[in-house]
Amino acid sequence: MPRMIPLKESLTVEFKSDIKKYGDADLFEDVVAFANTDGGDLYLGVEDDGTITGVHKEHSNPITLSAYIANNTVPPISARTEIIEEERPVLKISVPKSYGGIAATRSGKMLRRRMKSDNTPENVPMYPTEIVTRLSDLRLLDYSAMLVLDGTLSDIDPLEVERLRRIILSYDGDKALLELEDEELLKALGFIREQNRVLYPTAAGLLMVGRISSIKRFVPTAQASFQVLEGTRVRVNEDYVLPVLACIEKIMSHMEAWNPETEIEMGLFRMPAPEFDKRAFREAVVNAFSHRDYSRMGRVRVAVTEEGLTIANPGGLIEGVTVQNLLTAEPHGRNQLLADALKRVGLAEKTGRGIDRIFEGSLIYGRSLPDYSQTTTTTVSLFIPRSKPDVQLAKMIAEEQNRIGRPLPINTLFVLNMLKEMPRSDVKQLSGALNQAETVVKSVLDRAIEAGLVEGYGAGRGRNYILSHELYHDRQNAVGYVRQRDIDETRYQELIMSMANNNEYISRADVVKLLHVKEAKAYVLLKSLVENGMLEPVNKGRYAKYRTSKKSNAL
Repeated sequence: MPRMIPLKESLTVEFKSDIKKYGDADLFEDVVAFANTDGGDLYLGVEDDGTITGVHKEHSNPITLSAYIANNTVPPISARTEIIEEERPVLKISVPKSYGGIAATRSGKMLRRRMKSDNTPENVPMYPTEIVTRLSDLRLLDYSAMLVLDGTLSDIDPLEVERLRRIILSYDGDKALLELEDEELLKALGFIREQNRVLYPTAAGLLMVGRISSIKRFVPTAQASFQVLEGTRVRVNEDYVLPVLACIEKIMSHMEAWNPETEIEMGLFRMPAPEFDKRAFREAVVNAFSHRDYSRMGRVRVAVTEEGLTIANPGGLIEGVTVQNLLTAEPHGRNQLLADALKRVGLAEKTGRGIDRIFEGSLIYGRSLPDYSQTTTTTVSLFIPRSKPDVQLAKMIAEEQNRIGRPLPINTLFVLNMLKEMPRSDVKQLSGALNQAETVVKSVLDRAIEAGLVEGYGAGRGRNYILSHELYHDRQNAVGYVRQRDIDETRYQELIMSMANNNEYISRADVVKLLHVKEAKAYVLLKSLVENGMLEPVNKGRYAKYRTSKKSNAL
């Protein structure tokens, strides 16, 4: 019979000897530490090296012990207990992760688990800053809304209040705020609040419009940096301790010099295509300041390298949000008051879907997507790689947005970009690649077909989709279009006609390039289509050109 107990300890596995009866107080501390970290399993009756020595007789009743644990933890921890029959009986205590707040023993001890340098686990006390971080991650505490009781209204900088008003005007913020006097404006945004008839600044107030000296005193973690690296050479290395609004403006100003633009021709007009979309960059920077953990040391870091752009901030993703569900999770942040203020002044996406804006900045140009894979439990890291735009796709998206008078939905942009990478995909394949429900993907595809952006072939669950021929309106790209379809020799003539229908004329060389056949084969295929009345020659000879015949057009 295979062993049911892990071979070694980890962050979520703990072994405890129970030969001499493991102490109750130690047991409660272990349970609390598991609950305040990621949950896990405690095995009573196993030595540190994994040797099974058996559970003490006083711990042999799992039901009684489960109730005992609940009665000695705050809030009561509902641990699942069971006896595992190995060569000797072992008590397994499964502890869930605490989502209702910080767990403590009845005596008031709050602990968490961590890994030591030798890769073995230990329990350590939770420090006040860690408690704040944990409550913030669970959305049980808004650090930015906390009153700074040692602060006064003199800690607010009048010049930053003027900057606030200018930003509201410049970024289409809530204009009703501009009609308020300064004190009422600060109250409306939650930057100052009354307690015992005295007005105090909040953490958000100091962060947004506080004096630099006051920020250093009361929120010393509010730091940022902007770097430009060329290989190992540091071109720019700026550190800031500034109010958030001033800091965002300074970073955006610095970025202008390191974000060159190209132009995409669109008929009589030209569309600027910056290397990093400016709206997406602003949203990413605002997100970093809005969602960072201000109880942790560290700084918001913006780094431009030869590979791309990195924006990182202290504090991992909050509870319930992962790298995998970033685009689908309900929008909520760590510092709700600060986030709401940034929305009201116009700097942040008002819907709370700033992450959509960040991805949109790459999708509308057909570029490589933003990457959050380097995010950890303590840091959110966004990397936007340098990549050339897909000119044809960018044109099609821009033209469609101009036609409908609004931006395309983010799901549509994802589908278009995915079909560029995975032509002839079905709904199931697209659903898996996009991590979206099949019904959502099908609805997006149906609307895209109606708009002429996508074409579908086949029926039922086997129906495949490709980008519209409108994307490939020149001869070179027409080859790309027809190649999306199933290249079977029995369909050679159909594919040639598809290409001819999308161009003024085609040549033998075009057919060779399209079907990867020899010139002789291309000639035979073209001759057959001429004989059948589907094509007509424009001229003769080896370099003859062909166009769709009047008969074919009539059909």
